[in-house]
Amino acid sequence: MPVEGWRRPAWAEVDLDALAHNTSLLCRVVAPARLCAVVKADGYGHGARAVAHTLLAAGASSLGVALVDEGIELRDDGIDDEVLLLAEAPGTSLGDAIDARLTLTVGSLRGARELAGAAEHRSPMPVHVKVDTGMHRQGVAPDDLGGVLELLGAAGLAIGGVWTHLSVADGAGTHTEAFTRSQLDVFRRALDSASDSIPDGAVLHAANTAGALSFPEARLDLVRVGLGIYGYLPHPSMQAVLDDAGAGALRPVMSVKARVSAIRDLPAGARPSYGRRRALERPSRVATVPVGYADGYPRAMLDGGANVLIRGRRMPLAGVVTMDQLLVDCGADTDVDVGDEVVLLGSQGTERITADEWATALGTISWEVLCGIKQRIPKLAVT
Repeated sequence: MPVEGWRRPAWAEVDLDALAHNTSLLCRVVAPARLCAVVKADGYGHGARAVAHTLLAAGASSLGVALVDEGIELRDDGIDDEVLLLAEAPGTSLGDAIDARLTLTVGSLRGARELAGAAEHRSPMPVHVKVDTGMHRQGVAPDDLGGVLELLGAAGLAIGGVWTHLSVADGAGTHTEAFTRSQLDVFRRALDSASDSIPDGAVLHAANTAGALSFPEARLDLVRVGLGIYGYLPHPSMQAVLDDAGAGALRPVMSVKARVSAIRDLPAGARPSYGRRRALERPSRVATVPVGYADGYPRAMLDGGANVLIRGRRMPLAGVVTMDQLLVDCGADTDVDVGDEVVLLGSQGTERITADEWATALGTISWEVLCGIKQRIPKLAVT
């Protein structure tokens, strides 16, 4: 089935060369730890199927997903490598997850019991157990780790790994460093207390992109990298880590583009779009672009002062973003016309608009920006 929106002039380009560059670079920086490339949320909006094979070919040892359905999608696309489920699957989905040979995470005593029951009828892949060291979202209490491991072992389940998640490693400052290191200390103590139940060869992991870059001691056996492989740093200060390693810079992987679908030459004082929110300060050519908030370009972009790129120039929005279209104030002295390329995210000429810029305009984070690019924007793999 074609992607909804394929037949309109709006698309996203996924640069596989940039993806491979980022993955290879990060593999070198975190070595000898292995890299699990996180492709949940449709590959952070890039299209999981579009990126998975490239990530593995570039050095990722496994893939990480949040949902059973995301893992099954990868299996259906021919991925045979390890796929780690990063959240505890509900009991009703365990059979499908086991049949798809997903590596399951257990994050609670209840989850351990449900999986032990499901294992009576099926043989799952080695299981990873998550420990809550301060994120307080999911994971067994540190003092309960030994009991959960014993329960799983008694059910004949192999322990493939034990892990935790760092909650503030993407920040900066003394508090961030202290809390992250306290999480790592809690994790080490939990591992020590349950050491008799952790088999040799079990993979220990704690670090996301931020932890992998800012806290080398958190790399352990494996790092789970999401944002970094797609070309963005959790915090600008982390570029110094890459510079010190001689690794260079990450490259943004996704661009979002469209073509001008209509133009209007309007007088000063005209108020385009819903709500008539903004008056044109001068006579201006206003371009209609077939991308809107239903595609992941939010209404709040107007108040955030967002720009797009046309003919290598930054141009502001002319009014409120609508569901399927937005309007651009191209100015009085312009020859912008129907069919011109519009870059909403990415580069044109010497100008670049990044997900970090979107995040600033929206008062959010680059993770949300990338994940917000909807599936009705076709994803085209380019090299």
